[in-house]
Amino acid sequence: MTPNENKKCKLVEKLGISIEKKEQMAPMAARIFSYVILNGKQGATFEELVSNLCASKSTISTHLNHLQDLKKLSYYTKTGDRKKYFILNQDTMIQGINNMIEEWKEEKQLHLEVMSYKQEMNKTLNKENLFELSFHESFIGFLDGAISSITKLKENYSK
Repeated sequence: MTPNENKKCKLVEKLGISIEKKEQMAPMAARIFSYVILNGKQGATFEELVSNLCASKSTISTHLNHLQDLKKLSYYTKTGDRKKYFILNQDTMIQGINNMIEEWKEEKQLHLEVMSYKQEMNKTLNKENLFELSFHESFIGFLDGAISSITKLKENYSK
């Protein structure tokens, strides 16, 4: 195994674990997804996945079909070659960014509601029992900035 292949193998595992947790994906599906990401535009064939991920044909096939159903992967073929070359679906990054934006907006809304409640309660509490609001204010400001930044990234990626 070359140093680059060894590095790729370790990165497939590391990225796979991250994706598995973040996306709540099955371990093998996450590793297939990671392998395809790291192969880039050249794609990855079914045979490569079976060989490099040391899994059965049935396991790879099941997870490949599932990833395609989720619209995370697509494939292309080459003239005169019956193999499918699996690649990252172009919309996958946009889907991920949209999910992130939605989660942040929901979290911001929750903090706004909690902060509003605490502000109302502060009107009835004596000075030593007042709720501290600076964390909510700072966190809402942070979320606004994060949402703005990721939205710009999405717009640039979509061009």
